[in-house]
Amino acid sequence: MQHPLFLESIDERGVARITLTRTEVHNAFNDELIAEMTTALRGLEEDERVRVVVLAAEGKSFSAGADLNWMRSMAGYGEAENLSDAEALAELLRTLNFLTKPTVALVQGPAFGGGVGLVSACDIAIASEEASFALTEVKLGLIPSVISPYVVAAIGQRAARRYLLTAEKFSAETAYYLGLVHRVVSPHALEGAGDELVEALLKNGPQAVAECKDLIFAVADRPATPEVIGDTARRIARVRVSPEGQEGLTAFLEKRKPNWHGPAND
Repeated sequence: MQHPLFLESIDERGVARITLTRTEVHNAFNDELIAEMTTALRGLEEDERVRVVVLAAEGKSFSAGADLNWMRSMAGYGEAENLSDAEALAELLRTLNFLTKPTVALVQGPAFGGGVGLVSACDIAIASEEASFALTEVKLGLIPSVISPYVVAAIGQRAARRYLLTAEKFSAETAYYLGLVHRVVSPHALEGAGDELVEALLKNGPQAVAECKDLIFAVADRPATPEVIGDTARRIARVRVSPEGQEGLTAFLEKRKPNWHGPAND
């Protein structure tokens, strides 16, 4: 499907791809892009064909954050209008972060501000050596507020206390060491590296992957209290007796591939 601001496709494997195409403004956000991407992601969530979602971009930049023309219009807004705009971006990031399908970001170029937020909200991120990153809001007298839960979760409080406060640009290599991206590859190897990860994800039970995402959110940054331990025990007991859990265990014991394996990912 072609949108005015991005491309959307689903291949025969169930791999959905959203590709930002506003190359003339370095794939910057405006209110229209935010609304359309949120709607698209909700549609992919509901689409039973979809197993994996890939987020990519055309042009030199992954995303420059907020569109300058949009920022000009916001400068004249009152607090209530600014709150509405901020809530829309917050909903896009929330939708992306909590999507039950695994998400992979392919970062081919610079990602600034909200672009870093998109990367942080994806489960896995691969960056080209040509990518760079910056959280530049404080240079404008602003703060990276709605992206902060995802950025801080990705790079940790200590790194956030440097890069959110200084607005320094940092390289793909630094992003790797901070944990923002999981792998750095040469520009021509980016698509291949992404496909390797997609194929790995497709070999796993789709419901188990969704359950794993929810499990991570449930236990992250929480001590192993009796409540948490009890919750984890209930989760695995439920999953073991589920149709997918039974199929996976039976396939393992029968030394065959489970029924979610398609011919493309055998």
